Amino acid sequence: MVLVDKKMLVGGLAMIIVGFILVVNISASMPAGQAGMTEEEAVDLLIAQQENEDYTTLAGILIGVGFLLVLISFGARRKKDSAKRKEKKPAE
Repeated sequence: MVLVDKKMLVGGLAMIIVGFILVVNISASMPAGQAGMTEEEAVDLLIAQQENEDYTTLAGILIGVGFLLVLISFGARRKKDSAKRKEKKPAE
């Protein structure tokens, strides 16, 4: 008797893997400043760094939702005999 919903488990694991790959790729491409930048270049750098942090946050949310799917998949299936059970009537 299997109590794991396999489709949900695979979907959650896929989301976790894709999220980690995105985090690694986004972290590797963090924009860096250099000495002697103009004010316009500095503003563009700050905007690019903020966008990078936002993408990292979105990838973290993807990992979190995938983890929740994995946890839910362990309790998603009902036991077969639970529908057959009937309530016992109290003895009078």
